[in-house]
Amino acid sequence: MKRIVILGAGESGAGAAVLAKKEGFDVFVSDMSEIKTQYKSMLNEYGIVWEEKQHTESLILNADEVIKSPGIPDKAPIVKKLLAQNTSVISEIEFAGRYTNAKMICITGSNGKTTTTMLVYHILKSAGLKVGLAGNVGNSLAFQVATASFDYYVVELSSFQLDGMTEFKADIAILLNITPDHLDRYDYNFQNYVDSKFKITQNQTEQDAFIFWENDPIIKAELEKRNIQSAMYPFAIERSEKTKAFIEQEDLIIKSLKTLFTMPTSDLALQGMHNTYNSMAAGLAASIVDVRKDNIRQSLQDFQGVEHRLEYVATVKNIRFINDSKATNVNSCWYALQSMKTPVVLILGGTDKGNDYSEIEALVKEKVKTLIFMGLDNKALHAFFDGKVDTIIDVQSMEAAVTEAYKAANGGDTVLLSPCCASFDLFKNYEDRGKQFKNVVRNL
Repeated sequence: MKRIVILGAGESGAGAAVLAKKEGFDVFVSDMSEIKTQYKSMLNEYGIVWEEKQHTESLILNADEVIKSPGIPDKAPIVKKLLAQNTSVISEIEFAGRYTNAKMICITGSNGKTTTTMLVYHILKSAGLKVGLAGNVGNSLAFQVATASFDYYVVELSSFQLDGMTEFKADIAILLNITPDHLDRYDYNFQNYVDSKFKITQNQTEQDAFIFWENDPIIKAELEKRNIQSAMYPFAIERSEKTKAFIEQEDLIIKSLKTLFTMPTSDLALQGMHNTYNSMAAGLAASIVDVRKDNIRQSLQDFQGVEHRLEYVATVKNIRFINDSKATNVNSCWYALQSMKTPVVLILGGTDKGNDYSEIEALVKEKVKTLIFMGLDNKALHAFFDGKVDTIIDVQSMEAAVTEAYKAANGGDTVLLSPCCASFDLFKNYEDRGKQFKNVVRNL
C-alpha cells in the first residue's frame, strides 16, 4: 500500500489526509506545532495516525509521496532531507486535482486575489452552479473533493501553493498582477517569484482560458518570453485590439466571443480602480463559463466585499476608520492609499519581508499627515520615512495604535490600518490584527 505523509495539519493538511485515507493510502500526518482541536477531531474521525510538536524522521522519510503545507519552506530540514532522497513533495492542491474532473477556476496575483476569488464564487453560486470555494479561502480543496461533489471550484492560489504543483491544470487561470512580495522565500530573486506566479498557466491547452491584466509591465515582459497555449483574455482600463474587458464612457464592457456585456462602473459594489480590475477579471471568468449577463450584473452590484480588505469599520466624531489588515505588502498599501479621498492617519508596521517603501512614497507625502509605526522593530520604517511626514509615532500594541491615531486625526480624516508587513511580531495573523483593530475602534 502506497504511503502518503502529510507535513502540517492545518486546513490544507487535514483535508489532504482525509482525501488520501478515502483513496486507500497508508496515511501519516506530522506537524511541528500543536494541531488545532478541530483538525485533531477530523483526523481521529477518519482513523488517521498523527503526531504534533515533532517530526519523527523514521515515520516520514519512508513515504512514497509527501504533501507539504504551503507554509513550510523548502529550506526546512525535513523537506531538505526528503528532496535529497528524491521523494516526491507536492502541494495539497496538486494532490486533490488528481481525484476530480470539476472545472478549476484559479486566481493568483500579488494583490486582489481574495477579493476576485470571492467575487467569482459569488457570481457562480448566485447563478445556481454547483461550485466550491478553495485554496487560501474556504475549505481545503482536498477535503471538498473527498466529501462533496461540485462541477466547479474557484481556487485562490498563493505562490507557495503554485510552487508545489506540476501536473495540476487550471481550466481558467486568472493572473491579476505581479509586484515584489515574499522575496525572503525566493532567495531575494524577483524572477523566481515571477516564475512561481506563471505556474498558474502550466499544462493549459487551447481549450483553456488565461485572464490577465494587460498593462502589468512584468506580465507583459513575461508573455513575450513564454509560449502560452491557452486562449487569452486580457483586461485593462483602456482597450487595445486584444482587450476583452475595459472601460468606455464610464461603463465596464466585457467583449468576448460569445458576450457583449456592459454596466455602469458606478453600479459596481466594489469601488476604486484596483477593484474595477477585480470586477473585470471575475466578469470575464463568469462569461467564459456561460453565466447569464443578468446574473453577472446582479452579482457585481450586490457583492459584500472581503473582511480585512479596505473594510469600513466605523465613524467616530467624523473620523472614518478603515481596516486593511490584509495589506501585507507595499503594493496593497499603495492601492489603499490611492483610493483615499481625505487626509490619512496611516498605521504601518509588522514583520518586514525586505520591503521597498519607495512605491508608496509619493502617495504618503501627498495624503498622509501622521504615520504610526506598530511593531517590535521599526528601524526599516524609520530609515525610509523619517523627515518625509510631519508626525511619526511608535507604538507596541493595537490599542496604542488606535488611541494615538484617534488623537492625531481631525474630523473629516481617515484612519487607515494598511500595514505593508506580515503580522507575526505582535499578532497571530492578519485576521487577528484586523479583528483587534475593529474591537479597539468600536470601544472608542
